[in-house]
Amino acid sequence: MSIFLSPVLPRLTSQVAREIFGLNRDFLWNDLNVIPKRINPYKHLITRIDPKQIEALVAANKETLMTTTPSPQPAPENTPTITIDDFSKIDLRVAKIVNAEHIEGADKLLKFTLDVGALGTRTVFAGIKSAYDPATLVGRLVVVVANLAPRKMKFGVSEGMVLAASGETPGIYLLSPDSGAQPGMRVK
Repeated sequence: MSIFLSPVLPRLTSQVAREIFGLNRDFLWNDLNVIPKRINPYKHLITRIDPKQIEALVAANKETLMTTTPSPQPAPENTPTITIDDFSKIDLRVAKIVNAEHIEGADKLLKFTLDVGALGTRTVFAGIKSAYDPATLVGRLVVVVANLAPRKMKFGVSEGMVLAASGETPGIYLLSPDSGAQPGMRVK
């Protein structure tokens, strides 16, 4: 049995070969045809797991999951509701990051050049410098608010807004469409 279990439990079967059968090597497939010359006195190589230990591990894991999993937060009460007509005014588009770079003197901003398909290229500033290295973003697809009025900023004019998620815990996460999406596609 140890020979057959060798690929699955290599460390244990090596112990069997050396400590039980007295070999100075691990088992080989050819050992199936060999009758052992001697067998050493039996000794425990592993111990059986007590079911109480498993129950304790599962209980501890549940407690850990309960303390680390954030509970869903209700929407703030001051968030105004909008109508479908309000939402339809927002032009969300798939965009491809053609260039991403740090901005000299900016603590939080990265500068993007986005390909928005038929809408052309746009320059967008995003406050995600703490979460992303610009070199890793080139070629990535993102979602952009394409009809946001241009905004003059200290470092230039921003011609849209890249969408990202954030919450109570630290972290900023860019929203990305599924594979197959193309620059300029409308998000509906």
